[in-house]
Amino acid sequence: MKIPQHIAIILDGNGRWAKSKGMPRNYGHTMGAKNVEVVCQAAHELGVKYVTMYAFSTENWNRPEGEVEALMKLLESYLKNCIRTADKNNMRVRVIGDTSKLSEKFQQQIIELEKASAKNDGLNLQIAINYGSRDEMIRGMRRMCEDVQEGKRKQEEITEQVFEEYLDTAGIPDPDLLIRTSGEQRLSNYLLWQLAYSEFYFTDVPWPDFHKEELIRAIEAYNMRDRRFGGLTNV
Repeated sequence: MKIPQHIAIILDGNGRWAKSKGMPRNYGHTMGAKNVEVVCQAAHELGVKYVTMYAFSTENWNRPEGEVEALMKLLESYLKNCIRTADKNNMRVRVIGDTSKLSEKFQQQIIELEKASAKNDGLNLQIAINYGSRDEMIRGMRRMCEDVQEGKRKQEEITEQVFEEYLDTAGIPDPDLLIRTSGEQRLSNYLLWQLAYSEFYFTDVPWPDFHKEELIRAIEAYNMRDRRFGGLTNV
């Protein structure tokens, strides 16, 4: 079985999963956070090199204030514990998104986590926090324009490869496979540039119930696809 090098995941269905069990939405988010390590471990065992998870989008700020506060506290707690987890699992962790909108304490936790795990050479985990793909591209274009104005770049030198250097995912290969849990079939402003040639896998299984067996099913489905290159089937 061919294992994708990079899997991107939209972690969906935490709230609905909790509601189905008669529990508050925040319980679902807590259990969903615990499942991150489970799936990362499974991915590493299968030979996946990169996993990028959509934890909090730029649109998530529009959720009820109490839910947003609970999510932020949960993410801060997760990142704090993630230093120990990353060390135990030899995992490198990076955060993508506009972290300038987060609290100073949260930003410092991100810096400490990325520094502490930088030399780990196992699974590469990217966590998207306050991330939106359109926002990412606008931020990247602004930095690129500044470099052109300052003479660091020439306009005629700008290519797709140059533009990718200004994205949050610079230096990280594009995903081979996107997985979205809980039945929704849309990208929700996630990695729009990077997913241009990725395979998509949608499952009705909510994120807290998405374990190694479900990950294997997704990879098996990926292996059934005819991968296309330059718009042509590779035959």
